[in-house]
Amino acid sequence: MTEEQARIRAEELRNIISENNRLYYVENSPKISDYDYDMLMNELIAIEKRFPVLATPDSPTMKVGSDLATGHDTRAGIKEFRQFPHRYPMLSLGNTYDISEVEEFVSRASRLAGRDFTFSCELKFDGTAICLTYRGGKLFRALTRGDGTIGDDVTVNVRHIRNIPQELKGSGFPDEFEIRGEIYMPYEAFDRLNGERERNEDPPFANPRNAASGSLKLLDPKEVGHRGLECTLYHMLGENLPFSTHDEALRAASAWGLPVSDKRKVCRNIGEIEEYIGYWDKERKFLPFATDGIVIKVNELELQRQLGYTSKFPRWATAYKFKAEQALTQVLSIDYQVGRTGAVTPVANLEPVQLAGTSVKRATLHNSDQMQMLDIRVGDHVYVEKGGEIIPKITGVELSMRTGSEVRPVFPVRCPDCGAVLVRDEGEAKFFCPNTSGCPTQIKGKLVHFVSRKAMNVLAGDATIEQLYNLGLVRTPADFYSLTREDLLRLDGWKERSAARFLESLAASREVSFEHVLYALGIRYVGESTAKELAGHFKDIDSLMSASREDLLQAEDIGEVIADSVTSFFADPGNREQVERLRKAGLRFSIQGNAGQVTDIFKGMTMVVSGVFSVPRDKIKKLITDNGGKCSSSISGKTAFLIAGEKPGPEKVQKATASGVRIISEEDFMQMLPQEGTAKAPDHMPADSDGQMLLFGQEEIRQE
Repeated sequence: MTEEQARIRAEELRNIISENNRLYYVENSPKISDYDYDMLMNELIAIEKRFPVLATPDSPTMKVGSDLATGHDTRAGIKEFRQFPHRYPMLSLGNTYDISEVEEFVSRASRLAGRDFTFSCELKFDGTAICLTYRGGKLFRALTRGDGTIGDDVTVNVRHIRNIPQELKGSGFPDEFEIRGEIYMPYEAFDRLNGERERNEDPPFANPRNAASGSLKLLDPKEVGHRGLECTLYHMLGENLPFSTHDEALRAASAWGLPVSDKRKVCRNIGEIEEYIGYWDKERKFLPFATDGIVIKVNELELQRQLGYTSKFPRWATAYKFKAEQALTQVLSIDYQVGRTGAVTPVANLEPVQLAGTSVKRATLHNSDQMQMLDIRVGDHVYVEKGGEIIPKITGVELSMRTGSEVRPVFPVRCPDCGAVLVRDEGEAKFFCPNTSGCPTQIKGKLVHFVSRKAMNVLAGDATIEQLYNLGLVRTPADFYSLTREDLLRLDGWKERSAARFLESLAASREVSFEHVLYALGIRYVGESTAKELAGHFKDIDSLMSASREDLLQAEDIGEVIADSVTSFFADPGNREQVERLRKAGLRFSIQGNAGQVTDIFKGMTMVVSGVFSVPRDKIKKLITDNGGKCSSSISGKTAFLIAGEKPGPEKVQKATASGVRIISEEDFMQMLPQEGTAKAPDHMPADSDGQMLLFGQEEIRQE
């Protein structure tokens, strides 16, 4: 490889790695396996080592990936958090898949130490990093890793994780110290969460790590508690800690009530380390949580301090990564499932096989394109993998085991439930059943979605919906509000108390806010956060139903796909009839009481908050809505101002300048607000009040 070839490849690798860092740390939606990512990183390290002139200060080989929240986050329910600096840098670990490199690590540490010492070997939990600070024995602050220098403050959410103590027990703990570890999601909680998401036709989390990371940054702390997260802690930091070894510190932490893994072991040499690695490489499949390797640390704290750090890793620790678990099993049959939005998904039924802690019996094939790419057939022996403990996926077919008796599957042209001819919209990977009002599976799926906890929160599950449907009592959401006590007592196993509780929850659902009612309608692509944005932007159902595609695109985070879906939904007379029936049943179809609005000085103006300001971004958004404004995410011809925080995104500034949009500061915006109760329109606001104001900053900086 010439230097010019190396330069081109290094630049390509940096772009690929940076994009996958964003997908992994920020979006919680990785597109490649941990192993593939590590191989890309190792290739870049090798190039920079061979051609030092090509190494750059901003190379991903020189810094940790960042999970810092960004203001306009597209993940449902995720918000921006306040950020605080880490007292001590929060670095990554060097890792390897080669046991010989672990041997080199041990040899190097022994050579530098020049004396006898031990190693602490621990399971590498596959979660999201957390740093807890305790003051006076009480939990003071919880920060994510962030970029290693600063982290997001998730203290409120962490207080709802059941095994993290709010207050330490016993005595002898320092007045202030930090302890770091992982927030993770056990398999049982992960399966339950993805089951809920699949019933609502939300995209499932790829693996427990992504689920844990996404859950930790939810808007609602109570929902964080509902997700079943747990924590394990493995590294204590502080001034003048009274411990000589890492293991001693963790034993003390455990005595104070902190969650510390009991799977660790102090090892004296490479033989014991390899024995520990070999044991857990086999036994990890029986653990109730995801683990992707072993961490080996120098146990003596004084020696840790002597060995020190690189810019990215501690020199006194390394991680041995397990290769992705893979199993060979047989495809018994392929089913085609219809979801509540009509999407038809092929699912392979497998000969049960043990993989990463669970017995795998089924694996989604996603769509017909995926089936063709794999060239899969019923009777084939296939490889099933949980790379990084992901949802089971079929990665390939073992062609050498084909006998000729295998049957090539034929993707249905008609709905397997109602028989309607399937359709496939341009740009869509999936086929859909268009019979939205007559397909039994779709109807029941929509009913289950309507009563779900995050929608109308009515006490009815799948079994109840099945009975109500089979008895002909419910066909549409509005039918729920016509049910009587006598109707309910016809259900198998239902008594007076069951009927009363159901009717009570049905009555309570009339108080559910407009955004939840809108989500409950089950419009394709309109999830919780999108429903909230639409409700906040249009204020009532009539404005939303009459909105044009262009009107919808002015709402925050609403793109063309969602806009087309909403207009199509309300163009259907049957859906409009349902809205009217639900309105007559007493459901809320408007934002109630101006939602705390103070003045109307920004009335008719749409504003987009996006950036680093002197106050939290949520507070700026609230100031806008409290004074009659709305929030969006793009500049248009009606934009009133671009309010620029520190380092505004260059593309936005360029577009604002080209459009003649005035750029003002945060201070200018604050001066527009009413002072001491005076609701005075600012003298430098455009005469055309039907405008948009764009607040802008950090998240666009990172994205652009």
